[in-house]
Amino acid sequence: MATEQQEQQKIEQLRHQSADELEHIAGREKENLEGWIPSMASDTEIREALEKAFDYRGDVTITRKDGSQVEGYLFDRRSGSSLSDSFVRIIPSKERTKVNVAYADIAALAFTGRDTAAGKTFDAWVKKYWEKKAAGEKNIQIEPEKLD
Repeated sequence: MATEQQEQQKIEQLRHQSADELEHIAGREKENLEGWIPSMASDTEIREALEKAFDYRGDVTITRKDGSQVEGYLFDRRSGSSLSDSFVRIIPSKERTKVNVAYADIAALAFTGRDTAAGKTFDAWVKKYWEKKAAGEKNIQIEPEKLD
């Protein structure tokens, strides 16, 4: 898992590349977060885990310090100067309301839902296309996968 400091170092390295060199540089590696339960021991770990949860395209489960849980899609976060004035916003799986949870109230986080973006690269699409074409199919269409 890349930390914010590692990300900043990578960005700094890329600043010294020419536009032609950047055109052929490898993309950012996508982390597989499905099933991950991050350590939430420090303020920094909490903030980093919630940033990753914000970028995740599946459901997460947040366990509050009072023991209650919220499972759903984390669609927004506000980072304040302390954990008390920072919060995430979640659309629960079973409801269409929006729930606010302060960072300070979070005891645990788990990446429990399927990452709906996993394996959805353009390369994967092209591979499926050529497999169908090689099999002799006509009017080839790659249909989007149904979401649960």
